[in-house]
Amino acid sequence: MRFVIVGAGRVGLRTGRALRESGHEVVFVETDSKTAKRAREDGFEVIEGDGSLEAVLEQADLASVDVVGALTGDLNDNFVTCLIADNYGCRTVMRIDEDYREDIYRQYADAVDEVIYPERLGAIAAKNALLGGNSVAIADIAQNLQLIEFTVTETAPVNGYSLSELELPANARLLAFGKREGSVDVPDVDASLEVGDRLVILADFAVLSDVRQLIVGESTESPVMGEI
Repeated sequence: MRFVIVGAGRVGLRTGRALRESGHEVVFVETDSKTAKRAREDGFEVIEGDGSLEAVLEQADLASVDVVGALTGDLNDNFVTCLIADNYGCRTVMRIDEDYREDIYRQYADAVDEVIYPERLGAIAAKNALLGGNSVAIADIAQNLQLIEFTVTETAPVNGYSLSELELPANARLLAFGKREGSVDVPDVDASLEVGDRLVILADFAVLSDVRQLIVGESTESPVMGEI
């Protein structure tokens, strides 16, 4: 695939490297000459100019581009870049640094296919390190919702129960389940919970600790279970 990344700064350059390692073609558009030089020294094709201007983006031959990533630190420039790229039939990805702006852009911008938060992604990685091996944060869905994969431990209150007997807090939902050696799939209510099994759960931040206590077993509190 052919990608155009507008913004060769820290976020853009790392993204470009990852795409290149996967065998994709990457072209950068960058206004700052020093930043552009660094990307060239890294082996990338770079177009110097303002990526929010159509005349500049056209130099990348947008008709042959699959995806345009607007990854600068300027929200408005990123937004305009996506509007232009959308007119050429490109998939568009826009960087946003403030969560509260997402609703505004999603409401008025059909041209933006995907919104990313580099800071949020970094926070998820840090959160995984803090949570440890039995809880892996997959994504922050909203300000109050998180998707987490929990692994059943030997001391977990749910160990030995079936999925039909598991009763999560009101603001938590089981989305997927996988046995220790198997893939994660749609939950089977008759499946038994054993050490190493994985449960992917969408939960409100307020009840995450309760869910963790049930599945990972880090509390002496009684589990919330259905009748058995």
